[in-house]
Parts: sequence; C-alpha cells; structure tokens
Amino acid sequence: MQFGDLTLTPLWDGSFRLDGGAMFGVVPKPLWEKRAPADARNRIRLGLRPLLVKGDTVQGERTVLIDAGIGAKMDAKSVDIYAIDRSRSLDDSLADAGVSRDDIDIVLATHLHFDHAGGFTARDASGVLVPAFPCARYIVRTAEWDDAAHAHERNRASYLKENFVPLADAGVLDLVAGDEEIIPGVRVVRTGGHTKHHQIVVIESGGETAVFAADLVPTTAHVDEAWIMGYDLYPMETLEFKRTFVREAIEREYLIFFEHDPEMAAGYIREVNGRKHVERVL
Repeated sequence: MQFGDLTLTPLWDGSFRLDGGAMFGVVPKPLWEKRAPADARNRIRLGLRPLLVKGDTVQGERTVLIDAGIGAKMDAKSVDIYAIDRSRSLDDSLADAGVSRDDIDIVLATHLHFDHAGGFTARDASGVLVPAFPCARYIVRTAEWDDAAHAHERNRASYLKENFVPLADAGVLDLVAGDEEIIPGVRVVRTGGHTKHHQIVVIESGGETAVFAADLVPTTAHVDEAWIMGYDLYPMETLEFKRTFVREAIEREYLIFFEHDPEMAAGYIREVNGRKHVERVL
C-alpha cells in the first residue's frame, strides 16, 4: 500500500502456535478463547508477518525489511512443538511484492526472539550459517544484542544464537544505542516490557503515522491494555507503555501492523462505549 512517500507491504512467513495461556497471561481462558480458539494442545494459531518498507533517501531508494519471520532452520522437534507451517514462506511473499532477497538494503530487528529473527540467517549449500539477505545491513539495538548474547534461564529458549551471531561474524551488523531514525520517516522507539529493550517501528509520511507494533500488541486480540503476554519479562513496563500507546493510536488514528495476527495484517484501533475493536485495512 502507498503510505505518503513510502510503500508498505506486509509479508508472510507462515504460521506457528504458542500456548494460549502464555499468550494472554493472567486473562482467563474463557475470555481469551473467544478471540483466539485453542487446539487440543492449548495452542493458538499466530501469523509471522514481517513488513517491507520502500522509500527514497539521499542515497536513492532504500528497501527495509522489519523482522524476518521464523526462517527455515528449526529442527523437526521444534516444528512439532510450535506447529510451524511455512507452506507459504517469506520468499513467496517477497516474490509477490516483486522483491528478491538481494534487493533488501536494511534488515531491522524489533528484538531477537526466534520468531522475529529466525529468518535473519540461513544455511548455505555446505551447511554454514550466513546472512539470509546478502546485500543488507542488519540493524539491532545495542542493549537488545547484549541481552540476547548473554541469555539467562528465563529467556534463553527464545534467543537462539544461530539467528544473530553469524551477522557479527559476517561484518554486516550495525548496532544503534537508542531511538533513532533508520531512513527518513522510519524510526525505532523502545517500549521495553516484552524484552528489556524491545522496540516498535514508527513510520511517518504524508501527515499519517503507521506503527509496526511487534510484540507490544502482537495480535488484534491484544488491543486491550491488560491483555499482556505471560512471555513478557517486564509486564508492568508493557502495561505502562501500552496504556499510553493505545490511547494515542485511537486518538491520532495510527495504522497498526500486527506482526502475529493470523487473519489481519493492519488496521485502526477504534473505541465505542469503552470497548475496543480493530477496523481492518489489510
């Protein structure tokens, strides 16, 4: 879709499933299962939706990929645990957008969990791990990189070093210290909460604002402020940021891109008589 001077294209790297209770934290199952039905193993279906952003800069047109899905490196046990279905993958949706992996100039990470950064690397013909986008620079928040590289018992299952260490080894990694503009109209904003240095991507062009919300609001079922994942390391930080963010999104009509919603790529958060819903755009 055209968004001011930028082109925004939601992509698809398949779907996977996570435990519904973990996805909704303290929210009771009789409430959340109305929005996200669970399978026999109590898992709900989630999408993997990176976002492609194209825009003109003083260096010419730049093509930015925000996150890159789960990738193709997960072993058979993990594929079963997470019910990963990549029958339609990132390569398919890139091809539909008329873009190849070689066309990506920048890969921007919201954070380094495997369902966001798994597609950052791939195995070459000899089995060696290499950057999956050979012409791209990879941009990661410095403190997020440090946390991922020094994972602990609570987060090490989500930070898989095969997804990000090869980037440093290949010399394609750029670390940014804070909230910065990546290309004109595209900037990152730290939210914390999910991880200590989790960030969203704010896109501004033509007087409008879009937000790639990553795991702050992973699906449309999470638009209520208190619907927070049990996976969040700092849930009260999520709540504080989310409370302000959702109010701004409603009042200022931000177009929200939902990275994990299985049915809806983007929409506007609306509120009627105190009840929130999402008006679909894509």
